[in-house]
Order: sequence, then structure tokens, then C-alpha cells
Amino acid sequence: MTVVEVTHQSNGNGNGNGNSAPIFYKPPANLDTLELMLRKLIEKKYNKKFADYREFHRFSCDSYDIFWEELLEFADVKLHQKYSQAIDKTLKINERPKWFAGSTLNYAENVIERGNAEDIAVINAAIDSTLTNHTFAELREDVYRIATSLRNFGIGRGDTVCGYVPNTYDTLVAVFASAAVGAAWCSASVDFGPAGVLDRFRQVKPKIMFTVNNISYKTKIFSQTEKINQIVEGLPSLEKIVVTSSFKDFNISEYQESQKFVSFEDFKSSLEASTPFEYTPVPFSDPLFVMFSSGTTGIPKAMVHTVGGTLLKHIEEHLIQGNSKQNDRMFFYTTCGWMMYNWMISFLYSKGSVVLFDESPLDPDAHILIKIAALTKCTMIGMGAKIYDEYYRLHIDFKHQYDLSHIQTVYSTGSPLKKECFTYINTYIAPGALIGSISGGTDIIGCFVGGVHSLPITPGECQCFFLGMDVKSVDANDEEITKSDEQGELVCVTPFPSMPSHFLNDPEGTKYWDTYFARLPPFWAHGDFVKINYETGGVEMLGRSDSTLNRGGVRIGTAEIYSVVETFREIADSIVAGRLVEEGKDEQVLLFVKMAPGQVLDQNLQQKIKAKLRSDMSPRHVPNLILPVDDIPYTSSGKKVEVAVKQIISGNPVKQASSIRNPTSLEQFKQYKL
Repeated sequence: MTVVEVTHQSNGNGNGNGNSAPIFYKPPANLDTLELMLRKLIEKKYNKKFADYREFHRFSCDSYDIFWEELLEFADVKLHQKYSQAIDKTLKINERPKWFAGSTLNYAENVIERGNAEDIAVINAAIDSTLTNHTFAELREDVYRIATSLRNFGIGRGDTVCGYVPNTYDTLVAVFASAAVGAAWCSASVDFGPAGVLDRFRQVKPKIMFTVNNISYKTKIFSQTEKINQIVEGLPSLEKIVVTSSFKDFNISEYQESQKFVSFEDFKSSLEASTPFEYTPVPFSDPLFVMFSSGTTGIPKAMVHTVGGTLLKHIEEHLIQGNSKQNDRMFFYTTCGWMMYNWMISFLYSKGSVVLFDESPLDPDAHILIKIAALTKCTMIGMGAKIYDEYYRLHIDFKHQYDLSHIQTVYSTGSPLKKECFTYINTYIAPGALIGSISGGTDIIGCFVGGVHSLPITPGECQCFFLGMDVKSVDANDEEITKSDEQGELVCVTPFPSMPSHFLNDPEGTKYWDTYFARLPPFWAHGDFVKINYETGGVEMLGRSDSTLNRGGVRIGTAEIYSVVETFREIADSIVAGRLVEEGKDEQVLLFVKMAPGQVLDQNLQQKIKAKLRSDMSPRHVPNLILPVDDIPYTSSGKKVEVAVKQIISGNPVKQASSIRNPTSLEQFKQYKL
């Protein structure tokens, strides 16, 4: 392994090895992007002139009806039936106005029918770097065949198809086939246990489920048979289970209700060449994806995302913000239990190709994601910020070991990307590439903030608010913050297409209201703590507001503490949480650290940590206690489970841990409750 000495720098302006500062992405003088094309089209049509992206963004929020309608036409979204109006602007965001009422379309048809038949649509990558290519023609034929079988089985509009699946080609086919017949799709990652899967799938009462007989993780093969049997036993609504043979042949006798099981290959219908496949058009606001909240504090909430809203939001993010085109290739490391999977597959609308991979990203091969990116000549790569942090800790000089010259955009999400990681990426992975630190969530199946090619990079910041997303920051008194460097809570004040249409099992809309609007009606309160830089237009993500620390009435973002603590080489990982005291009127801040191998949390190290937090941040950032733990709890999508830790140490029970990747890690925090 080639290593380099990466200098820890707080301002993110060094190149990591003591040499001259690197040049972060800056828009070229001859920039020609889809965002600029759309901007010029709107300028001409509506007799406007936008000085820059920020003025265009303001227009897209003030005239959100015009913006989303022009995007729909610009991107050539195929509608089977025209709409009566884009949206009723007399309705506020909390009244959940419908978009493009009267129109019908099909998500799968729009996404997979655009690419040239002979072009590669999907590359399935294995842990040994073996690649399997699938053209758009092959993808379409497989979708037609599975969709025809679903239709013959009676699946269509109003149904939900479930997947307990890895991120592979067969899963992609199943998702698009479900959408092709007008059904909704929901999935759980194969690292979930049966209880976590049942918490989710019971809410949608599926007739059919796709899954695999074996999975691989860290190069070891694991049978799914026992898990699948438990899930099927707990889902009496299931009539058919379609199983992909993975690593070993499918053996139907292994399953308890074997009459319900069929192999993926046997489930495919034969197609008559003379009979073209017909997609099922559905209303713009029909269900497409059922997504779930993390479930760390109760049964996961089932959010229903619409066909048209999801498609249009993803088109805006991939084509307009990301400038994705036919020659682009996207590799975003994700599981099927994370909304980034749904986001990633919509990339095919650009006519480019996606790379799929379902294995460990770091162990046993810390290079595997970068190897695959090099082998597949990806132009866009992405992963959770935690993985970039691990690369930074390992000091790997990827740039000099692999040909990464094709990479133009590097995406990061899941948690805030640290300044030093911006520098590391720019120096040792893809110098000069656009670093798109994006943030949004499952709730909106997309992003509020992220990157764009018409703005420069400021390390430590998400570049900009996304078009059409009217985002503000409010202080503890619910007043809008208009000065840089003041921390506040992110709210959205006008409607956007990818709002969930509703929650399942919420007939009065009470859960929906409580989740987004009860906090600050009529605005959407998203639950993120942010700092807006009004000079650059960038946004610094500071953590979830429901896990935000509160010291004497002053709110503190947990990301600020991590940015200091995790510069210590002695510490492998950390998590911070507030312990409620004085009947909930104040908080003690407890910092839990996982030590690096061979390191000990002694009094000297504790004093160093406190001193650096005091000098680099403020006295309020200094924890009351610093405590050693063996492991840090994470969700399957790589987010620290701060809220669950906060509940435990405050003496409150954590009802569910089904979405936590390492749920046993929560036990160690019980000893610290009051």
C-alpha cells in the first residue's frame, strides 16, 4: 500500500503534503452546461437576466411553478396525458398542493428508454474487480420480461413490490419492472435482520418479494435462507417470492413455504417479438417508492414518494446540478436500504451508465471502490463521507496508483464532509474535480443543497442551494438568519415536487404534520442544523437538529466537535450526545471515543482534546465527560446514531434498532444514563 503523510489542516487550503495550496474546482471561462442552457432559455422566454447562479436560484424559488414546468419541458419528460396546471400557487407548502394535476407518465419508460440500445447501461462489479456489462437493449428486454410476469401475476397500479436485495443488476431490473406496470417499490438492504425487514414490509402488505439466496460480504458467502424463511413467515400477504441464484444454485427445498418460491430466471416471461411491451401510464402523484425513516426511535415511518415528483427532482439534480450526459458513468456506493440507491438509478435518464457494487467498501481491500472507478472509467463517483474520512486516515495516494483522469465529479453525503477531506480528495483522488457535498434525505428523496458547475468550491461547504428549493435558516427564536456564520435550523418555505404524498397508516395526516410542519408552521422544518455563508452562497451542515447539543440555551452542531476530535490520531471514531439534566432544562455533553489500536484514553489525552475544542471552537464545545467505548453505532447508510445514544444516556428506552448496522453497540451506553 502506498501511503503519504497527510497534514491535518483546519482551513482546508493545503494540499496535504506541505506543498503549495491546491486549486479547487473553479468554473472554466467557456463553461457550457445544462444548467446554463436552462437558465438562458428561461431568460429569453420570460425576458429576464440573471447575473449568476444565485439570482437564477432566487427566480426558481419565487416562480417555482414556472421553473419546474420549464424543467419538465426542457428535459423532455414523456407524458401520456397533459396536465391542467403545474401547481396551485395559492396553496402553502403545508397544504401539500399537487403537481401537474391531470398528467400521466411512467417512471421506468422515461428512465430506461432514452439510452441508445447498444450503449452500456449497467456495469455490475464484483469484489475481485470482475465487470459484467449490460446494454440498454438488454436492460429493457429483461425489464419487459419481468414486468410481463408481474402483470400476469396481477401486479399493477395500487400494488407495492418489495425487495430484500443487494445492489445488483437483477435488483435494478425488478425495480424498473415494478414501475413499468404502475406498481410502487420498496426495499430493505440485505444487512437488515428479519425484524427490521418486517417492520417495514408489513406496512405495505406486499403480494410479491424479490430476494437472493446468498450474499457476499468481506469475500465470505452468507446464506439468506433462514432470514428469508422468517420474513415469509411474518408476511402472510406474500404470494410469490422471486429468488436470484447468487454464488450458489437456487434450491427450492431449502424454503419452508416452497410452493411460493420461484427462481428469478424462471419468473421471466417469454416475449413475442411481434408484440411490443406497453408501459402503464399513471397519474403524476401516484406512488413510486415507499421509503422508510431510520426507525431508531420507533417503527419506521413509511413515506410515499410520487412517480412524477421523484422523477422530476432527480432530473433536476442529475442533469441540471450535475450536468450528467450520455458519455457519463456514475459509481455511487450505496445499499438498497438507502435513498441514494433510488437517486442513483434515476441517473440512467441522462443516457449514461451506472456501476453497481455490493460488498464491503474497505475490508479486506481499502482500495476496491477506487479500483472499480478506475477500471470502469467513471466520470462521477460518490460514497458516504465516512469512507472519505477513512481514506484520509489511511493516507492513501490513489491518484498515483490508478488512472482516475476520467473523474469530473466526486459526490459525498450521509454526514458532513470535513474540510480536510475536501483537500484530500482534491489532492489524492481527483484534482480539480467538482466536489459535490450534497445533503437532503429520505424525506425528500433528494437534496436541498449540493454542487453545481457554475460556482467555485469552498472547502467545508455544500456549494449552493439546489434550484427550486427555497431554503432558509432560522434561529432559536424562529427568526430568519441573514448573517454569515450564525447557526440555525434548515426550513423550506415553498412547495417542491418530491415532498412525500403521504405516510402509510396515517389516515388523518397527523404523523406527516408532526414530522415536518408542527415545528414551525407553515414551513417545512427538515431537522438539519446549518450555517449559511452569505458571501459564497455555500452551506455548512452541522448535524441533525434533533441531536443538536444545547448548552445553556445555545445550540451546537455535533459536526463541529467531530471536526476537531477526529484530527487526533489516537482516536479512531467518536460520537457525541447531550444527556438531559434538570428535568430536561439543560444538557451535559458527553463525548464517546473509540480508540485507535494500541491507544489509551488517559488524562493527558483528555486535556488535549478539551484544550483544542476550546481554542478551535469555543468553551461551550468542551464536553463534560470524555468516555471510551468499543464501538460507535451507525445506520446502514453510514450515519452516526446520535439520537439513540442521547435517548439512552438520558434514561429513555430506544424502541427499535432495526436500521442500525451494529445494534449491540448501543448496550455500552446504558451505563452512562442518569
